[in-house]
Amino acid sequence: MNSTTNNTEYGLAIINSKAPFSSNHGKDALDIALIFGSFEQQVSLFFQGDGVYQLIANQDATLVSIKDYLKTFAAFEFYDIENVYVCQQSLSNRKLSEKFHVENVQVLASNEFRTAVNKHQHVLRF
Repeated sequence: MNSTTNNTEYGLAIINSKAPFSSNHGKDALDIALIFGSFEQQVSLFFQGDGVYQLIANQDATLVSIKDYLKTFAAFEFYDIENVYVCQQSLSNRKLSEKFHVENVQVLASNEFRTAVNKHQHVLRF
């Protein structure tokens, strides 16, 4: 058997690119992350484009009459979801600060963001 170098290091990358209350995409992505996490599968969450709004602190879903799934992000530690990344360029384009309602978010430059995604065996985009 020949051994080859494999650049993938992690299991599942979930890329969030939609605003939190514009559709069900964010909640669906969260549900999948928690399901995989509950089965001790390695999951990394990525936020880019309008998806960065999902991480911004002090949002009120009741203003748009939608259930606030963002509070569930606090459960990441219970599901061993430790890798949470956000695209610096997406934050800058939207003039957003790095005040997140989730702890341990890693802000990455665009090229670092792509590199981190590419280290995963499977990628789901929402």
